[in-house]
Amino acid sequence: MAHAHFLNSPKSFVVDALRGTVAATDDLEWHPEPGYLTRRQPLPTGQVALLSGGGSGHEPLHAGFVGRGMLTGACPGLVFSSPNALQVRAATKAVEAGGGVVHIVKNYTGDVLNFRIAGDMAEEDGIAVEHVLVDDDVASDRAGGPGRRGTAATIAVEKICGASAERGDDLGTVAELGRRTARNSRSMAVALRPCTVPGADAPSFDLPDGQIEIGIGIHGERGTERTDSMPAAKLVRRLADPVIAALDLKSGDPVIAIVNGLGGTPALELHLLFGELVDYLAEKDVVLRRSLVGSFVTALDMEGASITLVRCDDELLELWDAPTAAPGWPNAPTGEFAGIAAVSDTGFRSAVASREGAADVADTPDSLGRAAVGRWIGTFVERVLAEEPNLTDLDRRAGDGDFGTNMVAALDHVDVDKIRGTYSPATIFESLSDAYLSHAGGTSGALFGIWFRQFYRAATDSGGGLDLEAVTTAARQGLDTIRELGGAQRGDKTMIDAIEPAVVALESAVDTGGGLLDGLADAADAATRGAEATAGITASRGRASYVGEASRGIVDPGALVSSWFFVEAREAARTLG
Repeated sequence: MAHAHFLNSPKSFVVDALRGTVAATDDLEWHPEPGYLTRRQPLPTGQVALLSGGGSGHEPLHAGFVGRGMLTGACPGLVFSSPNALQVRAATKAVEAGGGVVHIVKNYTGDVLNFRIAGDMAEEDGIAVEHVLVDDDVASDRAGGPGRRGTAATIAVEKICGASAERGDDLGTVAELGRRTARNSRSMAVALRPCTVPGADAPSFDLPDGQIEIGIGIHGERGTERTDSMPAAKLVRRLADPVIAALDLKSGDPVIAIVNGLGGTPALELHLLFGELVDYLAEKDVVLRRSLVGSFVTALDMEGASITLVRCDDELLELWDAPTAAPGWPNAPTGEFAGIAAVSDTGFRSAVASREGAADVADTPDSLGRAAVGRWIGTFVERVLAEEPNLTDLDRRAGDGDFGTNMVAALDHVDVDKIRGTYSPATIFESLSDAYLSHAGGTSGALFGIWFRQFYRAATDSGGGLDLEAVTTAARQGLDTIRELGGAQRGDKTMIDAIEPAVVALESAVDTGGGLLDGLADAADAATRGAEATAGITASRGRASYVGEASRGIVDPGALVSSWFFVEAREAARTLG
């Protein structure tokens, strides 16, 4: 039985909520193409703009902190999934007022990747962009992984940067103050009960009664330690000790303390935790200069809390105290209710390629033409859509459960009938690339979008069908680009584990003069073995890396989908005359 939520449909959950968010806020405007929020009131000319964003489910982050004195805009993704690069690029152009734009990015792979791509695009547009990376979670601080996750310290960075921009500081100064804040911030979180993604029939991880999960992430990831429940005073010390150690706090050091609820924790309990933290900091002779208690960076309905400490100085305190109109910040003023947008005015709307009328490309024994590519990709899309529940379950057990949802979010926007019947090979691959880049979000959206973009380019360059050499070139370029952008290597339990052996098999077939079918058959076999082998790997990249050994025994869903791509290519080649 599905967990109870207020919703119309899991697919429309985020945009339905955005209608209410915008209606309840007087200085917030939604731009559905391709989907971002900005202040209604533009910045003064020359002022630095601040843009942040991330997966939905963390409210009031980030939309609640758009307003004078904090963010200029925000890019929401689907639940626990980063916004895509095209959203961020469009938002960057919209908020820029002549002073440049600071991107405030939580250290999750999808967020970092999409903001990086968007930042490069924005510079092509002539916009100066600085990135501030927030990486405060001490539970994920271990060698060989993607680094500390960005969690509740994000609001401190947004507040400090916002006040700096508001007083007229230049782009470099605003960014450096944000980086200083991030360097001096650390957090640790605990869950009493996991969260449940709307539409899912199970929570993000299993937690027996009487136990708690220490070191959890804000995307529903399980923690680094499971232990019996304990009194609040003892628990606060368990959370605060690694934070104090990471910041190397000494007697007399001043801090800002944030006790943050994760969505399902009553305010009474949060203030109880804060009271215990005050006592413990006094024992340590750490000087509490400012405090913030409430639910600001949540994980849907997770029952839990995080503790954040920010080492501060007089300049940071001045900026912390500066006024802001952001509605999510305590004591922010509210404006008069201005009505609610129509349902049709809210959504994520980005077109995907749909060009028709190109000359037909015939199939040959050595080349995949329009009909064969249509069968290949049409069957691949249908298979991924049909397997969404299984993909979601795999990701729920090894990561944060959004992979299947991301696949559907992209592939729901492609026209399978036209892929099978009328699109040219180039348009087929372009439509897939556009769909992933525009609608999936997250790491998977960016990387699958870049992957299909290489096949679009190969089909365009060939001017005809795809022979073995064209497929091999596209796959090699896709592999190299994914590795460069995502940083993963074979053995990290990602899509690379299926793609790399397939590319090696294709290149071997080209070198030995093999035929198209034999080369694709070898690639399919290699990709399948590579995907299956991920069950024996402990992830070191991607969100599965945050759950460590808990990912062992589970096939990586990205590798599995990548293997299907090569399997369906082989099946399409078998139909050639």
